Amino acid sequence: MTHPFHPWSGREFAFVDRRRTWDEDRVAFQDEDGQLASLPAAWTDIDPVDPFVTMAAGRCPFRVEDLLAVAGLIDALRVRASGE
Repeated sequence: MTHPFHPWSGREFAFVDRRRTWDEDRVAFQDEDGQLASLPAAWTDIDPVDPFVTMAAGRCPFRVEDLLAVAGLIDALRVRASGE
């Protein structure tokens, strides 16, 4: 578990499966009691680290593509609010 605010952050669990569930990429695992549970794959280290994150070394919290997506969303909301 790599999500910094999750109570299980830093703990390791037995991997079971990876699936698209609830329209989300999720990882299934067994907890310490052997119960099956799942979390968003982004909250784990199942994927390699994004090269941008590695190169930025904590200096840049936003990627250009993400900022452009937010700008597009804001523009769309403005158009919708103006009734155009």
